[in-house]
Amino acid sequence: MEDFHYVAYAQEVIFGPGSVGRLGETVERLGAQRIMLCTSRSLRAGGYVATMESILGSRLVAIFDEVLPHVQDVQAEEASAFAEGKQIDAVIGLGGGSPLGMAKAVAYELEKRARPLPHPSTLASQPLVPVVAIPTTYAGSEMTAVFGITHTREKPPRKITVSDAKIVPKIVLYDPNLTLDLPPALTASTGINALAHCIEALYSRTRHPLSTAAAVSAVRHIAEALPVCYAQGSDLDARTQMLIGAHLAGRSLADVTMGLHHGLCHVLGGTANVPHGIANSIILPHAMRFNAEMTAQQLLPAAEALGVRVEELSPVAAVEAAAQKVFDLVGQMKLPQHLRDVGVREADLSEFAQMAFRNRTVHNNPRPVTDAGEIERLLRAAW
Repeated sequence: MEDFHYVAYAQEVIFGPGSVGRLGETVERLGAQRIMLCTSRSLRAGGYVATMESILGSRLVAIFDEVLPHVQDVQAEEASAFAEGKQIDAVIGLGGGSPLGMAKAVAYELEKRARPLPHPSTLASQPLVPVVAIPTTYAGSEMTAVFGITHTREKPPRKITVSDAKIVPKIVLYDPNLTLDLPPALTASTGINALAHCIEALYSRTRHPLSTAAAVSAVRHIAEALPVCYAQGSDLDARTQMLIGAHLAGRSLADVTMGLHHGLCHVLGGTANVPHGIANSIILPHAMRFNAEMTAQQLLPAAEALGVRVEELSPVAAVEAAAQKVFDLVGQMKLPQHLRDVGVREADLSEFAQMAFRNRTVHNNPRPVTDAGEIERLLRAAW
């Protein structure tokens, strides 16, 4: 890492129990008067939408609370048209990766409609519609300038990623209280998602000192806090530590390239409709093993944080032991460990491998992927 290059984003991050109570003052600083909220039905049922309504009052002029997983194109178009009709000047994403992704998608679409210039690089760096992110899971979307969107009209459906510096959330509010009633399964799956961010950041081809430091610290937080959060969801101290880990994990991946792991998870999510956290949980140990020969030195700090006695093993063996630790943790938290457990058909693995091989993210992998057969063998091991 003697040579590196990355782009950082201007964000205001507010962290701590009760920080959601500061939402009013944050949107006041933005000057926002016509705000849209993107969230899910479950969060409305949990009373969180009512909290937003109480805090924002008349400034909350639009609520889109039917966000489905994987940010579907039809819903993004519907939400964007709704936002345009309401003339919103800020959008809040409340929830996990999908509501936060939807908020980014709305901001992105509104900017395209308002400023259809041929050269996006000439646009101002500040978004026309700023995004405020309030995460309630550990998915990490709040720290990145990326969202995934599933093209449902294609056969089969295809999930792609959109990257644009202007959609990075301007303000992020982390309130551990909002994670206290996160169900054990979502705690576990989004926690493994956060861990996957760390692993991909550590061996990313564009890693840099800040991304590495954030990733190593995040793994330590996650390894200690995630099992406690899963077993004792009301433990505020553990939830706080886990949310710090998720924040650092998201930060570590915010400005580096992803690899095979995330490329495969996007295919499994967009085409096979596997929830993103579950896809991460199944694929991560196999991706770690696939990359072990090329990435052992980079992953040693993560292996140590996961409880591997790295001094007793070769670097490659230590990473393979860490992959087994992840696999075992997934099982201990009663998450699916095999693709067959989530409805993926063995007959479809070859097609999924071909789709993944065409994914640009896969070709950023630290171990070069030379043909779709390599991916298919990984998928069969995971099946």
